[in-house]
Amino acid sequence: MTGLDKMKSQILNEAKAAADGKVAEAKRQAEEMINLAKEEAEKKRESISRKSEADVQRYQERTASSIDLQRRTKLLAAKQEVIAEVLDKAYEKLSGMEEEEYFAMLLKILVRYMLPEEGEIFFSAKDLQRMPSGYEEQIQKVARENGGALTLSKEGRPIENGFVLAYGGIEENCTLRAMLDAKKDELSDMVHRLLFL
Repeated sequence: MTGLDKMKSQILNEAKAAADGKVAEAKRQAEEMINLAKEEAEKKRESISRKSEADVQRYQERTASSIDLQRRTKLLAAKQEVIAEVLDKAYEKLSGMEEEEYFAMLLKILVRYMLPEEGEIFFSAKDLQRMPSGYEEQIQKVARENGGALTLSKEGRPIENGFVLAYGGIEENCTLRAMLDAKKDELSDMVHRLLFL
């Protein structure tokens, strides 16, 4: 082999060694990039997985909350229905009292709502017809004891039960329905405590 061939061979060997080194370095860098890409992909997969799990958890919580709200709403509606039925039955019981008991109750209501003034008391036509004898005198006695005077109107009012007091154009509705309606919240609370607590 001549000197020129040796030089060519040496240059080729050096070029091959340099190329092999560059190829090896390129392979190493490629593997490094692939590994980095895999790590990034794994991180993203874990992040997406965690986000999905969190989304599923939030959805389950919202669903459970919605179901609980619906349950509580239905339970509240059922309780309100029961309370309304109890109050309606109480009204029916008051309306269906025996005459003696009914008119005695009306005197107690009168004591509570009458004013120490001159006024007029109105009943329904039905109550005027079934009013016990001497009841007008009892009304006047209660009025005097409370510093007032009441005249019993012979005109029947279109009311179901109870009475209406009139003082100088101002009326106080003392019908059983009006009184129950006025105390509805308080009575509903009492019924709720009795039935549900």
